[in-house]
Amino acid sequence: MKPNIFLIALLFISISFSTVAQDNLSPQRKQAIDSLALEKVRDLSKYITLIGDKGTEYSEATRVIERAVELFMDGSEVGVSSLNSPDVVYYQVNKYLERLMRLNYSKVDVEWYKIEYVSDLEKQPDGTYVGVITIFQKFSGYDQEGGLVYQDVTKKDITVYVKRKETQIAGRLIGFWDVLLGDIRVKETSKE
Repeated sequence: MKPNIFLIALLFISISFSTVAQDNLSPQRKQAIDSLALEKVRDLSKYITLIGDKGTEYSEATRVIERAVELFMDGSEVGVSSLNSPDVVYYQVNKYLERLMRLNYSKVDVEWYKIEYVSDLEKQPDGTYVGVITIFQKFSGYDQEGGLVYQDVTKKDITVYVKRKETQIAGRLIGFWDVLLGDIRVKETSKE
């Protein structure tokens, strides 16, 4: 799972600005940031599929977990729900992913679809922009014989944070907007 270098380079070029530039997002920057946020959510979806796949080698799954955790703000949590309980349990991102890897099914399929923004990015007092992306997750767990044991569809909201950061390139300080994922909240869980 290598990041899309072209997308990252395009984003960096399109949203780079000097350190004296304004903190407001132009429509072009906002569009580039929206694209990056959606790309990060799609990457997370791919990582979750690999981690949940019982055919993925343990060493590869742990490497993918590390990559997935890098997409998030520190302290972010992921909600887990079930048709068998009205409660939603929240886990730190790395614990959620490790738990997913160890689920007691012979085969696990996790599919994300209908990935879309439900709230526009809103500027916070500290200059950070915050938005929400909604996804639908179809979870299927199978037994040793390949029979479906459990399946549900969960609507989840993913908080997105856009922060201004700086890096030094060729001795020059360059500012850019970075996108990180936050908490993943369960909105509803159903049979389908």
